[in-house]
Amino acid sequence: MSAGFQIAPVKHMKHILLALSLFLSSHVTGQDLSLRPPASSGQVLTYTSTNKGDPPSVLFIAIDDLNDWVGCLDSHPQVKTPNIDALAARGTLFTNAHCQAPICNPSRTSVMTGLRPSTTGVYGLAPWFRTVDEWKDLVTLPQHFSNAGYQTYTVGKIYHGRNWNSQGVKEFDVVGETDPGLSPKEKRVTTPRGGRGMDWAVYPYKESDHKDWKTASWAVEQLDRGPKDPFFMAVGFALPHVPLLATQKWFDLYPEDEVILPRMLLDDRRDTPRFSWYLHWKLPEPRQKFLLQEGEQIKIVQAYLASVSFVDSQVGRVLNALERNDLADDTIVVLWSDHGYHLGEKQITGKNTLWDRSARVPLVFAGPGVTEGKKSSRPAELLDMYPTLSELCGLEIPDHLEGLSLVPQLNDATASRTRPAITTDNHDNHGVRTEQWRYIQYADGSEELYDMVKDPNEFTNLAGHPRYSAEKLTLRKQLPKINREPVPGSARRILIYENGVANWEGEDIDPNEAIPD
Repeated sequence: MSAGFQIAPVKHMKHILLALSLFLSSHVTGQDLSLRPPASSGQVLTYTSTNKGDPPSVLFIAIDDLNDWVGCLDSHPQVKTPNIDALAARGTLFTNAHCQAPICNPSRTSVMTGLRPSTTGVYGLAPWFRTVDEWKDLVTLPQHFSNAGYQTYTVGKIYHGRNWNSQGVKEFDVVGETDPGLSPKEKRVTTPRGGRGMDWAVYPYKESDHKDWKTASWAVEQLDRGPKDPFFMAVGFALPHVPLLATQKWFDLYPEDEVILPRMLLDDRRDTPRFSWYLHWKLPEPRQKFLLQEGEQIKIVQAYLASVSFVDSQVGRVLNALERNDLADDTIVVLWSDHGYHLGEKQITGKNTLWDRSARVPLVFAGPGVTEGKKSSRPAELLDMYPTLSELCGLEIPDHLEGLSLVPQLNDATASRTRPAITTDNHDNHGVRTEQWRYIQYADGSEELYDMVKDPNEFTNLAGHPRYSAEKLTLRKQLPKINREPVPGSARRILIYENGVANWEGEDIDPNEAIPD
């Protein structure tokens, strides 16, 4: 594929100008593509319950496909997330937190089992990990709390898929059943590879008709009734996973002619290995080329921002119920996202990459045992939530866990960490993230290296420069020692590399084949 970029006819004059400005910016000046530049030791606490001797409860909030566009993370200058920001202000925010896989099923499997994808062998949207003999009896995070006497609740998307609760294993004590909500009868956007979810538009119904509203309502009802104490309540929101649908009032926060695009280069893949494309070879998520040609680049960013603000409002409803029912002082709240999402950066939309836009996620702890108003830049992993919550609640930490407790950083945000954060995308493709570096090694041995202090947008791949050999060697030593091949039943977004041949979802990739649009 040529490093250049041919711009086909676009539908609207402002997008013609946008595409032209991006092209000129990238090829003439070498500057980034944002329309405007973005805005630019703690006290040791111990848990003291207001109910003497009682362990704290846990409110476990998951948000689907939320990248680092959250107000308190200072990643997008316009995003409005007052409820998440307020939660971070009363707790500790990890500004360098990363998922273990940039796709739903392996990421959530890792969170709930406490194991890396390279250990479980779960890399795709299938299988459900309980179908793997080795993991069918593994004690997951909610089971661990249930075994310790907690009443466990769940609603919305915590595990991936719809049928996990019908597999004969009790994952939670109480499973919330909610109305799926109303979905638009027609799509606004027609994307090259289709897919009903590939859409972004104003939600044509009432907010209360959206499934995330119904998820929040169920959680609020349980908190108003008074859940059994202590409780572990997992609440999973769907947005900003596509389709990006929010009511008009949320779009009004981000007028289309004022939307600020993320920083990007039009030909940002000129110095990335060809293998990087194999991680998202053929997917429903459209390329940036489509967005520019069809006048959708600004619109998808607007819809994503609107969706983020809407889901933040639903987080606020749940947190308000916790406070209103006098439960906040004795409840640890942890908020996280399973992975990020590209909106044109690196010439794609979607996830399935090892760069920060896919890997970096919000991670917030608040409540008893957590220092207030602190930010930690230490590398953190979603994998760390299992041991952290166990320690905060006085539970034994299971031996099988591969994560490390974040309690030292919750006591002192500057406390050191002994290792970086690792993200894995399919078999033997890994990203290593420290406070300064992102190092990527693909299954074919090709590499990327970015100085995240000088180059936070990952524009310049330094891996080919001899002067950085020592840094690469140090980071390479951090790669997972276990690299299990995909387990039986692996499917949907599976990439295999064997004997010099890459295979995407069952089809070999011709090394001379053009990069798919």
